[in-house]
Amino acid sequence: MEKTEILVVGRNPEIVQTVVRLINNNPSWNGSSALTDADAISLFQNRPFTLVLLGGGIEPESDSLLREAFTSHNPNITIIQHYGGGSGLLATEINMALSGLQ
Repeated sequence: MEKTEILVVGRNPEIVQTVVRLINNNPSWNGSSALTDADAISLFQNRPFTLVLLGGGIEPESDSLLREAFTSHNPNITIIQHYGGGSGLLATEINMALSGLQ
């Protein structure tokens, strides 16, 4: 079974690392991370992501830039905002987003 590729973009290295670890605890998901806009765009252009998770702390200008870059490369990409709230909320957000894709 192919894993769902999820890109996590955030500014706080510890939080991003925790979110990716929680994502990777699900055997059906594979999380990757980026802390900068340039890294996020480069990763996105080189890997087949199904979902992008934008963390808190991303400046409005960066949020707009990232959303535009992602959707111009893949108009069907699903982008969700995640502000925290624990592993249960994260899993629910991801599952809801993925269920909308099926």
